[in-house]
Amino acid sequence: MPGPVLTPAQSRMARAALQWSVEEAAEAAGLSYRTILRFEKEQRDIQVELIVNLRRTYEAAGVRLIEKGADAGGVVPPALRGLRPN
Repeated sequence: MPGPVLTPAQSRMARAALQWSVEEAAEAAGLSYRTILRFEKEQRDIQVELIVNLRRTYEAAGVRLIEKGADAGGVVPPALRGLRPN
């Protein structure tokens, strides 16, 4: 796997974009609160499968993670509900 699937910073940004607490992200991803907290604080190695699951959860909620280009490592929040794209 070339590089991280999801960085701790992206996880924090994705939660902020979704206005999710750590508890809400954990519930949505089927992970423990402590797993996400440890991951975001870069305290321990977390199993890649759990990080992949967390990424998929954020993407399913509408967050797009930027992997390439000048904005690599960033996050694009989901579209506002009720607004149509141009």
